Amino acid sequence: MMQRQELGFGELGISRQEVYEAMGYHDANPDAQVGAETDALLRQVAPLLQASYAFFLLNGEVDSEAGTLMLGGARFAIDRIIARQLRGSEAFALFVATAGSAFEQFQQALQAEGDMVRIYLADSLGSVIAERTADRMEEALAASIASRGWHHTNRYSPGYCGWYVGEQQRLFSLFPTPHPCGIHLTDSSLMTPIKSVSGLIGIGTHVRKQEYTCGLCDYKDCFRRRKPTR
Repeated sequence: MMQRQELGFGELGISRQEVYEAMGYHDANPDAQVGAETDALLRQVAPLLQASYAFFLLNGEVDSEAGTLMLGGARFAIDRIIARQLRGSEAFALFVATAGSAFEQFQQALQAEGDMVRIYLADSLGSVIAERTADRMEEALAASIASRGWHHTNRYSPGYCGWYVGEQQRLFSLFPTPHPCGIHLTDSSLMTPIKSVSGLIGIGTHVRKQEYTCGLCDYKDCFRRRKPTR
């Protein structure tokens, strides 16, 4: 059974500092003008945002040596990096999370205005919204499996750590509804709304969520790699 939840801006708990980090300001704050634009953008987005997530559980079997995962009769070439992190999983959660169509329409309106600063700010904010929505999904998943004594791994998405983005089509085919949370796939397997996240999480008695092992992955543009170490 798929669990779905809609979230307002206030439920995500996003701070201006997170937006700054998404923009690349890891060690220093931007100037006053960018700070003011960020605050104005957050005020604009707050009342219109309709973020949402969905997830469901599915039995599967991972082959860490071959770097594959069997789910619902479909074989995924997830690569050894992800497969090894999923070892010991007794089931898998398939998920999506999105900033929603209202936010996408807001971005399109900014594109039409041509204000590059606000366009860039909104793009950074959208990435934060999608990831924070996925965080809320992860929290709901943890609560739903706790009674079984299960834990969960990190979340992994097509397009990262050697998992080919084209397998997004196969992943979405397993969902109970063809467009979970209103997300559609293009022919090139990109999601719309653009500010969306999809993937899977391993769950079981002996799995754990760990720090992302960026040293094992050669994807240099991963948002987690850009995240500062504290």
